[in-house]
Amino acid sequence: MIYTPLENGKPTTERDEKTPRVGSHTSNTRKGEILRGGARNVLLVVAGLIVTVTFQAGVAQPGGLWQDNKKGHIAGSAIYASQKIPYYVFLISNTVALSGSILILVSLTHRFPFHFEVLVATISMTITYASSIFAITPREQVRFRFVLFAAAAPFALRCLLQLYKMIRNKENFRFW
Repeated sequence: MIYTPLENGKPTTERDEKTPRVGSHTSNTRKGEILRGGARNVLLVVAGLIVTVTFQAGVAQPGGLWQDNKKGHIAGSAIYASQKIPYYVFLISNTVALSGSILILVSLTHRFPFHFEVLVATISMTITYASSIFAITPREQVRFRFVLFAAAAPFALRCLLQLYKMIRNKENFRFW
């Protein structure tokens, strides 16, 4: 920053071209790509809270688990799974929220120190979530391909959006 003399009793500052903008992690990023430090922090906190809530809801399912093998259910399986459609809605929505928030966390921490460690921890948490859901959901109640599709949907949509932006912004881009 370049500090200039007082104007109206207040110091003024001007940005020189070498000074990175607030919240930036590199000085050579294109204009408009950098989130301000406060906005990035708010998004990280919100995404972290959503990841926490959705992970906990997936691991400790609403209604709890059956404790015995009576009346046609299996001990250790989710009680909520006995209501097929509401359980599907819960499971799909929870999985989309978790994977979308993970995408935000990984995107916002890209090129930050310890990004690799954040990535490893996130992948481990995702595997734990998936194994928990597979363990407590009765096999006949849920088709897991829908859950896997729900988990991949935010990442696929983000990739498609990036591809669309790349094609739209590229001059003379042709498929043939």
